[in-house]
Amino acid sequence: MDDHGERERLLAGISGELTPSGHRLMARVYYADTDFSGVVYHARYLEFLERGRSDFLRLAGVHHTELADGKHGEKLVWIVRRMEIDFRSPARIDDILTVDTRTQDISGARIRMAQQLKRGQEVLVEARVEAAIIGENGRPRRFPRDWIAAFMPHGEG
Repeated sequence: MDDHGERERLLAGISGELTPSGHRLMARVYYADTDFSGVVYHARYLEFLERGRSDFLRLAGVHHTELADGKHGEKLVWIVRRMEIDFRSPARIDDILTVDTRTQDISGARIRMAQQLKRGQEVLVEARVEAAIIGENGRPRRFPRDWIAAFMPHGEG
């Protein structure tokens, strides 16, 4: 395998994988993720969830750099409009976590995603996220059709 092919293979592993229902990312809990009690600090769960959504976008073909470069006619930005989080059980240092992300629906400029953060089969955190894309003027922009197909589970959309 040439250097470019090897780099792409490694980067794909870093970004997790697309699954029939969405995206899966593995992550380790480091000391910096924990608070004085040795469990993951509550705000750090948001970062694990963000990595899952960002890597889902990347593997689905939507790159933040292309959005910022104006590839779609203007600079576009992702925003989180709403988030609901249920904390069920704490993660601890050195745990290997799985971040599962799936699209629930897309309408106009909004996408609703469901996420789970698990240790093995145990669900530690569940989140429901509503995100949107906005243009430079701050107004919502509709999702391009090819994005809808990329984000919806196989056989849907």
